[in-house]
Amino acid sequence: MSDLILAIDQGTTNTKALLVGNDGQPVFRASAPLTLLTPQPGMVEQDPEALWQSVLTVIRECIAHSGAVGIKGIAISNQRETAVTWYRADASPAANAISWQCRRGEAICRQLATQTDLIRERTGLPLDPLVSATKWSWLLQQNPALRARAERGELCLGNVDSWLVYKLTGGAAHVTDHTNASRTALLDLETLQWDRDLLDLFAIPQVAMPQLACSSSLLGEVSAIPELAGVPIVSAIGDSHAAMVGHGSYTPGTIKATYGTGSSLMTLTPGLPAPTQSLARTIAWSHNGTAHFALEGNITMTGSAVQWVGEFLNLGDPTRDAVALAESVSDAAGVYFVPAMVGLGAPYWDSAARGTLTGLSHTSRREHMARAAVDAIAYQVADVFHAMRDAAGVDLPALHTDGGATRNSALMQFQADLLHVPVHRSSCEDLSALGAAWLGGLTLGWWHSMADLASLPQESTTFLPTTQRTSHYEGWKLAVRQTRLKGDLA
Repeated sequence: MSDLILAIDQGTTNTKALLVGNDGQPVFRASAPLTLLTPQPGMVEQDPEALWQSVLTVIRECIAHSGAVGIKGIAISNQRETAVTWYRADASPAANAISWQCRRGEAICRQLATQTDLIRERTGLPLDPLVSATKWSWLLQQNPALRARAERGELCLGNVDSWLVYKLTGGAAHVTDHTNASRTALLDLETLQWDRDLLDLFAIPQVAMPQLACSSSLLGEVSAIPELAGVPIVSAIGDSHAAMVGHGSYTPGTIKATYGTGSSLMTLTPGLPAPTQSLARTIAWSHNGTAHFALEGNITMTGSAVQWVGEFLNLGDPTRDAVALAESVSDAAGVYFVPAMVGLGAPYWDSAARGTLTGLSHTSRREHMARAAVDAIAYQVADVFHAMRDAAGVDLPALHTDGGATRNSALMQFQADLLHVPVHRSSCEDLSALGAAWLGGLTLGWWHSMADLASLPQESTTFLPTTQRTSHYEGWKLAVRQTRLKGDLA
């Protein structure tokens, strides 16, 4: 058997693992489900120990399949912005992880509203409850005892990558990579260091923050799993960034969309792009001390919007059954669903907006509502695609796609028609894990450059535009305007 990298993809609703050979191809996958906790309206959490146990579960499945001897490195991709807090001494959680979906940071955003421009200029991010800093700031503000321990260096803060590395290394490494750090609103994109002014602004002690590392680098060695003792952790990267790597195209102007619970579009730029109000600036990945930059647009509810509609309609299997209903009709019959239940992300960044269902008539049925939820995925992606094209100032000739919802070929065709460009769907179901593994291979010396990664075999399906969807898109934009107006009136 060839040498292997064990890539962990720790996501919002499941944890997956992929064994990848030194030819760059997957040979085995494992998956374990996870649940979200909603203690109050607008609050979304996860149990950090449940995240860790799910990782152990998929690792054990991989070891059972291949044995441990061939595993030469561990790679990590992870859900981003989810903020974890734990005690340094025994690696026990100090609180539940605050999910990237959670809106409890809105109060912090209101307190810091006058600093919006500073935060965007330094970090590339809007001041929004999405970013990790608002979550840690809220937690420490609500818990003076935790703040005191954080200031004494007894507490560790980190995104999910930091939490997993800490657990895997038995507390030997408290580290995060540049991509995850770039989603906290605490990293200066120019210096690639934690920003002292912003740490003070959010009242977060620097002593509690992880060390910074390149996405493709040696982050520590496993000690918590006896069979893998001494195996190096060779990459860590946010899941959306990892998917960008997995697509295998690394030239500026390449744009990809990852369709998941929420969705992320990312387009590579030649250098650090200028600030823009509608999009985030971020680090695509880093290697050998050099960061590569991108513009990004985050959409809060795409796949989760379909699930919400399925639950609203009291369907037995909410997501699967809602998709089946959507496929039973040719279109949404003029119905539009704007899933702004927790506000709108890019390119609007309107936290006051709330979800709306418009265009209803006496002939509207639940099938049309389900179809409107699926169509809303494509419409939201189109909104960000157009904003990226305008901000980058270049044509974006095609869209690369990945993620669970891309298995829906009707959605991919609708997306191609809506954008009027080819849509290339990756054939790999686990592109984030694959991208993390490829970066890990760079660390191990299996490959020596991004050009080597670009030459690895890729399989995709292309959807070519077949018709114009101009009137459909105009109807969507009207629905968004109505949604935002209702938010203003609330």
